[in-house]
Amino acid sequence: MTDILTVGEMLIDLTQTGVSDAGIPVYTAFPGGAPANVAVAAAKLGAKTAFIGKVGDDAFGNLLLMTLKQNGVDTTGMIFTETANTTLAVVSLQESGERSFAFYRKGFADTLLSEEEIHDEQLKDTRFLHFGSVSLTDEPARSATLSAAKRAKAFGATVSYDPNFRESLWDDRDTAIAMMKEPLELVDILKISDEELPLLTGTDDSEEGTKILFEKYNIPLILLTLGAKGAYYRFGDTTGLCEGFKVKVADTNGAGDTFLGAFLSSMAKRGKYHPSELTEDEIRDLVTFANKAASFTTSRSGAIPAMPTPDEVM
Repeated sequence: MTDILTVGEMLIDLTQTGVSDAGIPVYTAFPGGAPANVAVAAAKLGAKTAFIGKVGDDAFGNLLLMTLKQNGVDTTGMIFTETANTTLAVVSLQESGERSFAFYRKGFADTLLSEEEIHDEQLKDTRFLHFGSVSLTDEPARSATLSAAKRAKAFGATVSYDPNFRESLWDDRDTAIAMMKEPLELVDILKISDEELPLLTGTDDSEEGTKILFEKYNIPLILLTLGAKGAYYRFGDTTGLCEGFKVKVADTNGAGDTFLGAFLSSMAKRGKYHPSELTEDEIRDLVTFANKAASFTTSRSGAIPAMPTPDEVM
């Protein structure tokens, strides 16, 4: 039985890692893509994970496959296509470590994942099913992802969702918000950042915003990441803040994915597979562990290469 199955994009993050002597930005090809990041983060921390997604039959696609295998992620559901290239995201960094994205994605491989390519056998064999909103920007990947979430939930899996907003991938903001909201009624664990909270609720107040989401969509557990401030949780009417860990930031890319991968892997390690099985004390322990794991990722460049091992977190 797989602990965590993730569905969606895996791509190359061309991340700015410096400046040449001539003043030209230097970019390094790092494996990335939020759902794949979650699978790797959880696998590195001891969970049994698998990934479903589509990449190009090219050098970058082969690099991504090798990366997942090297990190212990099951790649049975990884699909290669000869009709499209592997998706690219150009990640430029500010001095603070915050990042901006430019995507080479229209018609590229990850958007071409179809419903028929995600098999029931894979969805029946997992405790958690995780996906993000980047998969919802284009067809057929949008329908494939939503179908996978609905089917997995029907088979008894806990559904985890991250509405990670990348404005350049959407035709307009209203469409993005509508599509990001569409899966919320399916969700058991929502991981949302302080950037997306106002988009989905109209407020940047942690208590008010998570309350709106809980009352409207009846989401059992909401995890709101707040960057250096840590993370806020809502467990029904119970809320709390777990402070973050101070590090020298190199690159924030992948921090939220590491946070969620650490949280889900820790749940699985405890034999807890649904928020209803957790106490508040356990949630605080899990969030604190996830904050610590995410802090390690921000202290190093890249997403997947920067993710910590259990020894580093402990």
